[in-house]
Amino acid sequence: MRLLLPAASLGFTLLSTSLFAQTTIQRDPQIADLVAQVSPDSLRAHVDGLVRFGTRHTLSTTTDSKKGIGAARQWILGKFQQYAKQSGGRMTAALDTWTLQPDGKRIDKPADMGNVMATLKGTDPNDDRVFIVQGHMDSRVTNVMNRDSDAPGANDDGSGTAAVIELCRVLSKSQFPATIVFVTLTGEEQGLLGAEHLSERAVQEKWNVEAVLNNDIMGSNNSSETRIIDNTRLRVFSEGLPLYQTTDRAVNIRQFGTENDGKARTLARYVKELGERYVENLEIVTIYRNDRYLRGGDHTPYVQRGFAAVRLTEMNENYEHQHQDLRTEGTGAKAIEYGDYAKFMDFEYLRKNTAVNLATLANLAKAPTPPQNVTIEVRNLTNGTALYWQAPKTDSGRKARGYYVLMRETHMPFWQKKFFTTKLGMTLPYSKDNYFFAVQAVSDDGNESMPILPVPNLR
Repeated sequence: MRLLLPAASLGFTLLSTSLFAQTTIQRDPQIADLVAQVSPDSLRAHVDGLVRFGTRHTLSTTTDSKKGIGAARQWILGKFQQYAKQSGGRMTAALDTWTLQPDGKRIDKPADMGNVMATLKGTDPNDDRVFIVQGHMDSRVTNVMNRDSDAPGANDDGSGTAAVIELCRVLSKSQFPATIVFVTLTGEEQGLLGAEHLSERAVQEKWNVEAVLNNDIMGSNNSSETRIIDNTRLRVFSEGLPLYQTTDRAVNIRQFGTENDGKARTLARYVKELGERYVENLEIVTIYRNDRYLRGGDHTPYVQRGFAAVRLTEMNENYEHQHQDLRTEGTGAKAIEYGDYAKFMDFEYLRKNTAVNLATLANLAKAPTPPQNVTIEVRNLTNGTALYWQAPKTDSGRKARGYYVLMRETHMPFWQKKFFTTKLGMTLPYSKDNYFFAVQAVSDDGNESMPILPVPNLR
């Protein structure tokens, strides 16, 4: 079969309903312009601003105006409020606070917690989708309970926090039909506490969270031990079989072979496609794990509550600059400086990784809501495949221009072909037994919704 063009070469092979005419999906000029506005110098300034607070440990002081987590979150809030002024009233910024009692683990005193949030409200009142981009502001040294020693946290996770601040700066001037929430979380190093709070809030307040992009440790281009230096690849971690699935759903997943098509992994493929479409000299490497060995990230509480959430992380981690007391060991050429300092980061690499977030968020927020009730006809033995769906639910006049039917062989990790149609169904001369399919709604500007896998029509 004909394979897709590499995403980095500007797109997929797109087939019309005739199955013969081909075009290449082009970049949206608005998104391309926004991507170009992401600045490595601006990102460096954000990281330097965070580092100057000495430590951002979750249990550090919240009353000192120059040091500790309290001062850091007020500084981030000020940044968000500054950018909100250029949003025409669409953006609001706030500190979401609560108090945690000691838990006998990593919270040993009542803790004044606070996530810093900026919300860019969507322009379509009928579009309730929410897209969250986040990083964690807290930092640590070797002892996770050490709240006094300097913990620069430039890369872990000053890089993710700086990316969120920069995305807020760039996107605040734009309008999108759907809502984007920018969050810098607290308490990650103490047990994903800020993400637990926000993901549970999303459940209780019934937010329609369609995607969560978690950015954590994404600004260093080199690794310890192996000494690899590479700023051309970015990892995206995504879970396989969802933890929250009921037994009945798990049976269907096994029966139809969709272990690699849950919400998180579908989002990871989307990040790869959009990131490589808009960001030059960068390969998105999808890792088929929720996270790394012995580690955890702030996407996990969302995953556990049924939301589509992934982790974006640098390709090669350097453990000499993570969770380390500030020190130098050895002498001469064998001396190793430990500590998470900005001087060990690559801000051009951080720019590219931030731009991946921007391209993904902007494309999602500009796209129509996904098609509804997507089904695949399986009641008859055929060597073709018939798919049907209903139009997106928004009825404010912002209708989908058409739909893409995506297709890939069952052993392939990424979508290989896209077929365009303006109808609410399509029959393809490819066996449903040999391929996976999904359907996206497409805007006038060519922005694709999240893909929806079909449900077998067994009646």
